Amino acid sequence: MSGPSKKVVDVAFKASRTIDWDGMTKLLVSDEARKEFATLRRAFNEVNSQLETKFSQEPEPIDWEYYRRGIGSRLVDMYKQAYESIEIPKFQDKVTPEYKPKFDQLLVELKEAEQQSLKESERLEKEIAEVQELKTKISTMTAEEYFEKHPELKKKFDDEIRNDYWGY
Repeated sequence: MSGPSKKVVDVAFKASRTIDWDGMTKLLVSDEARKEFATLRRAFNEVNSQLETKFSQEPEPIDWEYYRRGIGSRLVDMYKQAYESIEIPKFQDKVTPEYKPKFDQLLVELKEAEQQSLKESERLEKEIAEVQELKTKISTMTAEEYFEKHPELKKKFDDEIRNDYWGY
């Protein structure tokens, strides 16, 4: 195998080895997303197997002598000459250079979004821990203990009392 088809098969094979399908599956939350992801994975595997089988094999050489015996040498020689004169143009990728910078920019944005998501996850986990702690302590907590943790509420209530505003 040689040329562009070998390159396509090699790239597809490398891509299939580097994709962490199980890791990505763990990140999905809804059943619909898992179903769509499974469909994507099946489609990827089908395309990959087609690339490995159809395009990775060299065509069998033509047995010109077999055809000379059955058809005649003049007609076979004409076909052989026409067959050998065919030049298959080499594939020139004009699309990748156009989209590579866009893809690289998307990767940068993805990393930034991932970092922001991780920070937001940490913040939310801390908030959940605080709410759970508050939930367990609420029955025995005094107003002073609550206001120590939330001084902005104490200030708000003090301002309302000072301004004689009782909420109605």
